[in-house]
Amino acid sequence: MPQSVTNSPPGAPLQFTQCEFSLERKRRGFHLVTREVLSQLPDIESFRVGVLHLFIKHTSCSLTLNENADPTVRSDMERYFTDVVPEDAPYDHDTEGSDDMPAHIKASLLGSSVMIPITDGRLNLGTWQGIYLGEHRDAGGRRDIVATICGERQRGGQE
Repeated sequence: MPQSVTNSPPGAPLQFTQCEFSLERKRRGFHLVTREVLSQLPDIESFRVGVLHLFIKHTSCSLTLNENADPTVRSDMERYFTDVVPEDAPYDHDTEGSDDMPAHIKASLLGSSVMIPITDGRLNLGTWQGIYLGEHRDAGGRRDIVATICGERQRGGQE
């Protein structure tokens, strides 16, 4: 269950809320996690306008936005990053396995956060956009995310 903190006084024009939750363990690759993220953030519906910031608290996975319909995009993304950042390069940092340093590089290339506008209680994503978790380790485990929403609540919304 996510922990939630609201840091804005009632009636403030901008409201802030923050929670932390975990994504279940995924195999290596790119995973569409939009629904999984939204299931943890029902409070989005109370915002008329705002921004959702998602930050992943790990150094061997990433968050990004991309194609949400055709799963071959996700497999092509994995193939591309595996080719660009090979596991068999002569890395100095290798004590945690051959996939660890490449995972750090991929995470730095893609980033640890995304920001998405909120409009009328919904994420204002493009028609074909979704939130991706890039899992860059063979055995990455659960991934912790901090979600921060800043915005103006709908009339009658929680305060």
